[in-house]
Amino acid sequence: MSDSSFLSILIIAIGLSADCFAVALSASVATKRFTFANFFRLPLAFGVFQAIMVVLGWLAGSAVLDFISAYDHWLAFALLVFIGGRMIWESFHKESDEEHKKYTGWLTLLALSIATSIDSLAVGLSFAFLEVDIAVASATIGVTAFVITIIAQLIGNRVGALVGKRAEIIGGLILIAIGIKILLEHLL
Repeated sequence: MSDSSFLSILIIAIGLSADCFAVALSASVATKRFTFANFFRLPLAFGVFQAIMVVLGWLAGSAVLDFISAYDHWLAFALLVFIGGRMIWESFHKESDEEHKKYTGWLTLLALSIATSIDSLAVGLSFAFLEVDIAVASATIGVTAFVITIIAQLIGNRVGALVGKRAEIIGGLILIAIGIKILLEHLL
């Protein structure tokens, strides 16, 4: 794997972690004190689900790879632009982050983990078309989500909910930029 490929995966991982950051930030704003177990529960769940969803998307994409290999760069572009655009749109249209404030229960944690990792499923699908090393991509995305969630929890009480909206916008813009880069590489 080349350095530029890993850098692209890392940038995608950071973009995908924007939802994790926003949720963890809003949850940590509402949490007065963390116990050791509660502090690591959210980052671990987010990291594991991000990694698993990338692999599931990749597996689904690998199954249909032969059928659409001539259009793979267009599909990767469309998926990343769609995901990035949706992230930006949602940052302006979320009605309330109140449901994220009580996140330590297992059922709530499961729901938040799935909700923040749906985008990784689509990215995994695009990785299959681009023949990305899924083990490296999955590990990178999972570890990045874990670290970014920890960072969000650490700064959540100081920075407030405003950064959560901006993080989602930046994450969406990063995914769109990666989609454009992929398309331009295949067209030029």
